[in-house]
Amino acid sequence: MAPTVALFDYGAGNIRSAARALEAAGAQVSVTAENDEALAADGLVVPGVGAFASCMAGLEAAGGPRVVGQRLAGGRPVLGICVGLQVLFEEGSEHGETARGLGEWPGRVERLHAPVLPHMGWNTVTRDDRDPRSEGAPARMFAGIDPGERFYFVHSYGVRRWELRTEGLTRPPAVWWASHGGDEFVAAVENGPLWACQFHPEKSGPAGLKLLGNWVATLTPRAGA
Repeated sequence: MAPTVALFDYGAGNIRSAARALEAAGAQVSVTAENDEALAADGLVVPGVGAFASCMAGLEAAGGPRVVGQRLAGGRPVLGICVGLQVLFEEGSEHGETARGLGEWPGRVERLHAPVLPHMGWNTVTRDDRDPRSEGAPARMFAGIDPGERFYFVHSYGVRRWELRTEGLTRPPAVWWASHGGDEFVAAVENGPLWACQFHPEKSGPAGLKLLGNWVATLTPRAGA
């Protein structure tokens, strides 16, 4: 039985390409803003296109913070894409406007320090092994994907510092970085049931489809569903 995935539709833009890619990755996908459906699905995808503040306003109006919080409290998978990664942090600042995020991770979304913006196109990502406990630790997000593969980005803002303290954690999150114009930013995070990527896997060809397949493979269909 294919696992069910709710693609949360809170007005964040065209999400049909993500739905098609998730279906190609083996999921049974519903595009929904219904909280009960988003809570019941085996996996939840939070997309995002545009400005941080407007995405947060849409999420709040649709009950997104409660849905994401309840799922993670129960250890149930959530995947954030593009601004869907950004809103997982504490706050974002764009065009002089600062808005609170979901606060799942500490940190701030800010304008990239690069001579040419937006960062639009294909780029590689590199895993951060500066925490010795994470070095060589298994991570599923990029399993089976060549380290030299490129993923499709389109953004001008990002998380330039990873601020989560890992003291006392048995297994720290796996974090991947990318750079544009000499400025590094968080490209992807795997943190237990919470995965997120700044790039668009649904627009990243076979490598992106493999990543989505890796996530779908972690989902456990509910008995009797």
